[in-house]
Amino acid sequence: MTGDGWFVGTARDDTATGAGHVREGRADAPADWPARAVEAGFAPDEEAYYAALHEACVAATRAAATEAERAGDQQLVHAVRAMDDCTRTANELAERLSEWAGALFDEEGGGVGFAREVVDREPTGPDEERAISLAERVVGLVDEADELEAYVETRAPTVAPNLSAMAGPVLAARLIALAGGLESLAKKPSGTVQVLGAEDALFAHLRGHASSPKHGVIYTHEYVRGTRPEDRGSAARALAGKLTIAARVDHYSGDRKPELDEELDERMATIRARAEDDATATDEGGDE
Repeated sequence: MTGDGWFVGTARDDTATGAGHVREGRADAPADWPARAVEAGFAPDEEAYYAALHEACVAATRAAATEAERAGDQQLVHAVRAMDDCTRTANELAERLSEWAGALFDEEGGGVGFAREVVDREPTGPDEERAISLAERVVGLVDEADELEAYVETRAPTVAPNLSAMAGPVLAARLIALAGGLESLAKKPSGTVQVLGAEDALFAHLRGHASSPKHGVIYTHEYVRGTRPEDRGSAARALAGKLTIAARVDHYSGDRKPELDEELDERMATIRARAEDDATATDEGGDE
């Protein structure tokens, strides 16, 4: 058989090999591939050729989807979402436990700390047994959330080294999860990255019911949270801009670039210097 068709060197019933050729192969120019396949003896007619091509394309697509789902950034997405689910569920159950245990035991309390105290009790009846079992579930969820966070802190720097160094592993994972993956995050403009996680406030603004949000989850970053309110918009824009560049470097090259951190530090120092300048001007005005 001659030519560059995907069927070259492939038996018609060998779908796996055909799928590999579909994913990796290429041709320099279009050709009448069905006719060439029939001429080469790959298929008895065009209908059989298209049936084999359909099977190969479905297998290639399934393999590509599986590969993408098992990629490192998608594992981070699952991990950080599972961590948040465990934390939220544990807090809700802890509130329920506080009401229940408060009615059964002399001690009162709330939160995960109280759940750990209830776990250590010896039940004296079926009611206490169920309440203590619920407390064990709360503690188990909190422990699982802690282990997931430890996993995220270890995994994120290998998936997105620049983004993790700049944002911290957990915030980096949250941004990747909110965008749907590292590639999607790398393709977003910095203005979108700035408000990721503030969708409710953004839509309220678009309906004319609220002011425009200055930041989303990046508020948890020290460079935004620790900046005075009147400068947080500038700080959020500066941080989002560098996070966007970091995500693009991580996705397209994967090389670590410490100079990005230095550029952000310098920009934030300039923004925060405004507070010192304003304080100095106020003092000088008061002395006059």
